[in-house]
Amino acid sequence: MNRRTFFTLASTAAAAVVLHRAALAARPETIDAAWYERSRRFANLPMGRIAYVEAGRGPAAALFLHAFPLNSFQWRGALQRLQPYRRCIAPDLMSMGRSEVPETQLIAPDTQVEMLAALLDSLHVTTVDLVANDSGGLVAQLFLARHPHRVRSLLLTNCDVDKNNPPPNFLPAVVLARKHIFAERFIMPQLADKNFARSPRGIGGQAFTWPQHLADETIEIYLRPLVETPLRKTQLDAYTVSMALNELDGVRDNLRAWKGPARILWAMKDTFFPVSTADWLSQTLPGSRGVRRIEQANLFFPEEMPDLIAEEAHRLWSSL
Repeated sequence: MNRRTFFTLASTAAAAVVLHRAALAARPETIDAAWYERSRRFANLPMGRIAYVEAGRGPAAALFLHAFPLNSFQWRGALQRLQPYRRCIAPDLMSMGRSEVPETQLIAPDTQVEMLAALLDSLHVTTVDLVANDSGGLVAQLFLARHPHRVRSLLLTNCDVDKNNPPPNFLPAVVLARKHIFAERFIMPQLADKNFARSPRGIGGQAFTWPQHLADETIEIYLRPLVETPLRKTQLDAYTVSMALNELDGVRDNLRAWKGPARILWAMKDTFFPVSTADWLSQTLPGSRGVRRIEQANLFFPEEMPDLIAEEAHRLWSSL
C-alpha cells in the first residue's frame, strides 16, 4: 500500500467515525426509568419543589398532564416520539410523583392549575399544546378556562367531563380518603403484592388495557412515592377528597368560547368515563376535530399506545 492510498483510507475511516458519532448524538436518548432518574429537574415555586422532565427543543412547547394516581412517567413513550417536534414538558402534579409540597399547601385541581402556570412562567414558556389523561384532563380543562390564551391546542383522552366530575366509580376512593385510609387500603397492598396491582382490583385491571404487561418497576415508580412519608399519605388523601367536588360545572362557557384546535381520543373499555361525555366535549369545543374511539383500550392507554398519541398529536400540531 502506498502512502497516498494509506492516507486516503485513513481519512475516509476518520470521516466515517465522525459521521457515526454525529448520528449517535442526533439520535434521541431512550426515555425509560433510568432516563427519568438522571433527567428529573425541580422548579422551586411558591407551591413547593415541583418535579418535571423535559425532552426536545424548539420554540413551541407541549405540556403533558398525567392521570391519578400516576405521575409523569406515564408519558415516557409519547415524549420519546414527540421530542423532535416540541419542547415536551411533563410535570408531576402536587401529591404525586417526586413533587414536594409543604404541609400548608392546599392541593386541589384549581391549585394544580396555579402551580402549572407558575411552572411555565419559571421555564419562560408562554403558550403550550396541552395533552392530558384522566384527572390530568380535568386539570387541563380548568387551565384552559383560566388561561385560554396560553393554550395553543388541546389533545384530551378519557377524563372528567362536565357533570361526570367526579365519575361515580371514583367515589369509593373518596370515602377511603375521608377516613384517611386510602393509601393503606388501596396503594400499599399493591406495592406489597404486584400481582394484586395487576389484578381486577388493582390499578392494572381497573385502568390498563394489558395489565399483565405492567412491570413491577413501573408499579414502584407510580405508587411508592405516594406512601413514603405520613405527609405524602395525608396529601394524597387531601387531593383525592378535593376531586369529589365538581369543578367543571362552572367552565362550560369558557370551553365554548375557546376556538383553538382540539382532538379527543377515547378508550372504549374504560368504566369511569363513558364515550357520551367525549361526544359532549367535542360538541362543546368549537375547534374540535372530532372523537377517535379506540376499541379494546382502557383508561390509561396513553402509556400503552404511545404511537397513537404521537400520531394524533403530530397531526393536530401540524395544523397550527
